[in-house]
Amino acid sequence: MRFFEPWWVRESHISVPLGLGELKLLHLSDLHAEPMPLGFLREQIDRALAWNPDFICVTGDFITTKYERWDEYAAMLAKLSAAAPTFASLGNHDGGRWARFHGYSDTSLVRSMLERANIALLHNAQERLEIRGRALRLVGLGDDWANEVEPVRAFGRGPSTVRDGPEPVIVLSHNPDTKEELAPFAWDLMLCGHTHGGQLSLPVLGEPFLPVRDKRFVRGLYRWESRWIHITAGLGSLHKARFNCRPEISYLTLT
Repeated sequence: MRFFEPWWVRESHISVPLGLGELKLLHLSDLHAEPMPLGFLREQIDRALAWNPDFICVTGDFITTKYERWDEYAAMLAKLSAAAPTFASLGNHDGGRWARFHGYSDTSLVRSMLERANIALLHNAQERLEIRGRALRLVGLGDDWANEVEPVRAFGRGPSTVRDGPEPVIVLSHNPDTKEELAPFAWDLMLCGHTHGGQLSLPVLGEPFLPVRDKRFVRGLYRWESRWIHITAGLGSLHKARFNCRPEISYLTLT
C-alpha cells in the first residue's frame, strides 16, 4: 500500500465523442506535492507529455497542507504550459474555507505558483479556445468544499441548458458532486478529480473512504443526463497509500 502501488502509475486512454476531430486532452489531478515528492511528479509529467497533447487540464489539489518549495514546483509545472495550453481549477487542499484547518486560509500561494508556471487558472471563469481549427469553451469552477462554486459567474449567464454558441463546453471542477449545481447549465464534458479513485478499493467493502456524496461516481468516464463526466484517480496519494487503485495519467481523445 505504501511502497509499491502509490508509485505504480497507470495510463488510461479514453475516447469521448464531442465532435472535435480527435483533439488530445491530457487530464491530470490531485498531484498533492508533499507527501508526493517533486521528483516523482516531474517524472510522470515528462511521461505524460510524450503523448504530445493539444491542451492540458489540471483539476486541483496541487498541495496537501503547508508547502515551501514553490519555485521548484512552478518550474516543474511550467513544463506543461511550455508543451501545450494548460488550464487549471483549484481543489479543497489549495486554500480557502475548508483548507484553513489544513494549511492555508486563502489560495494566494497556489495562484501565484500557477501564474509563474504560465498556467491559466479558471476560477469561476471561462475561456474560448481554438485548436487545430476546432473551437471549444472551457469553464472552470471554484471548489465545492470551499463553498466557491459560482456557476452563474463561471458561465457568464443565468441557468440555461441552451448553449450560447456552437462549440462544445468542457467544465473543470475538482469535485464531481458539483454536477448537481451545474445541471441547469449547458455543458458537454466535466473533468474532475478529488476521489483519488477511492484510493483504497477493498474486496466486498468497495471504497469506504470515498470523499463524495454521490458514491456512484468513483473513477473513469460516466454518462450523466446526456453529458459526460470524467473522474481521474489522480497522481498523488494522501499518506502515500493506495490499495487496488493505482494513480493515473488520463489521456482523453475528443473524437
